[in-house]
Amino acid sequence: MLRLTDIKLPLNHDEQALEQAILRKLAIKKQQLQAFTIFRRGYDARNKRDIQLIYTLDVEVTGEAELLAQDSSVRATPDMTYKFVAQAPSDLAERPVVVGLGPCGLFAALILAQMGFKPIVLERGKAVRERTKDTFGFWRKQPLNPESNVQFGEGGAGTFSDGKLYSQVKDPKHYGRKVLHEFVAAGAPEEIMYVSKPHIGTFRLVNMVEKMRQQIIDLGGEVRFSTRVEKLDLEPLAEGYKLKGLHLSTGEYLSCSKMVLAVGHSARDTFQALYDQGVYIEAKPFSVGFRIEHEQSMIDRCRFGDNAGHPILGAADYKLVHHCKNGRSVYSFCMCPGGTVVAATSEEGRVVTNGMSQYSRNERNANSAIVVGIDPERDYPGHPLAGIDLQRRLEEQAFKAGGENYHAPAQLIGDFLSGKPSAELGEVQPSYTPGITLTDLSKVVPDFVTAAIREAIPAFDRQIKGFAKPDGLLTGVETRTSSPVCIKRGKDYQSINVQGLYPAGEGAGYAGGIWSAGIDGIRVAEALALAYLED
Repeated sequence: MLRLTDIKLPLNHDEQALEQAILRKLAIKKQQLQAFTIFRRGYDARNKRDIQLIYTLDVEVTGEAELLAQDSSVRATPDMTYKFVAQAPSDLAERPVVVGLGPCGLFAALILAQMGFKPIVLERGKAVRERTKDTFGFWRKQPLNPESNVQFGEGGAGTFSDGKLYSQVKDPKHYGRKVLHEFVAAGAPEEIMYVSKPHIGTFRLVNMVEKMRQQIIDLGGEVRFSTRVEKLDLEPLAEGYKLKGLHLSTGEYLSCSKMVLAVGHSARDTFQALYDQGVYIEAKPFSVGFRIEHEQSMIDRCRFGDNAGHPILGAADYKLVHHCKNGRSVYSFCMCPGGTVVAATSEEGRVVTNGMSQYSRNERNANSAIVVGIDPERDYPGHPLAGIDLQRRLEEQAFKAGGENYHAPAQLIGDFLSGKPSAELGEVQPSYTPGITLTDLSKVVPDFVTAAIREAIPAFDRQIKGFAKPDGLLTGVETRTSSPVCIKRGKDYQSINVQGLYPAGEGAGYAGGIWSAGIDGIRVAEALALAYLED
């Protein structure tokens, strides 16, 4: 099979155009073409009047060897089939433990189960359907459940997001294809296998996560909800420690010599407990800022012109970055086309925002985070967990500015740029629930954040006309862009000072989003499985 790249066709090409493009590219006759499939489909919208679709195709033809020898631009399709690195011994007495059932823990547990290791999965939150009730209940002004919310529970934070399945992570072993294949098997639309920026959406993710959990159980795994790891049982060594077991919130002791730690970026109490026990942790950069909302129709027109609304293009997204005079960088993050701004706190007395979309992406507003980079050495030097303290301080300030009832502080873009509090809304209606309180957002974040975002928004307006529209809306605060810590691991994927502890995913500092977290879960599961065979 041959892989053809960079096949460009008009947005509204006919059904025969792909076949004709293949024949031209390979200079072959129609009878030589046996079959073809779309591996990837993207688009180039730089010229709004002539948007081009860009295809990568896998093609079966007669005489493939001759074509490969004659044309250096033609390559063989790589083997991207996932291959298991190990199979559990029949006499294996111990079962590995996976802590956390977000995307990383889910894939770590699934791969271990598929290799026959029958993992025990511990999740501090509830099953995804119960968790959904708690989360939507909080958005409807019911009490916050600190153990069952946007951050904690089956599916992880990615469940209440746009469900994006793309990243810039390097993936030479094609683990990302395994992630996509498992999602499709669990009910995701087939198109995620080939569109350039696949997404799923919250409601579909709920059903998919349940099916994947059931597969783990059917393969001999065990899933325990409402079970938090309180403390590790560590055996001191000449250098560092060795994992022996876990003390659980249920009062149980679980013997364990190998554990995947995939707790997500908001498990602040777990980070503190690990640090107190001597697990090596470093501070890492993260970002803070606001959610920005515009009408999705405006973004569509700016990106696609008269082609706005085309079913192949869908709701338009954007990715923006600006380097400020004060040395800071401002960028858009987790852009949610046709989505909503959601309450994402996991701690009482704090307000946090995030973005969410359904698969249809048909809500009125577009939103994304507009955030400023925070550097440990410059902004919170000293303690490895100082970034958590900064996050909490900003979230507490947002809670107070919002009225101390989990309403979020908000401000019109025009008022924010001119430095005056907002008094009334314009055309852009807020999507955040439980509700918003109009105020002055400069009182919620550090001055350098305010200054950087005030400089960046007009710069972004030069790329997307209307981005600085005065009645667009900013809602605060966004603090959970990524983990503020890194639990350092070595080339064997184990903690550098605790044998048997495998830090993984976004919370440990090794992923950012559903897709990359799933990939990291596969990597760590493989490393853990091979370690069992070496013992």
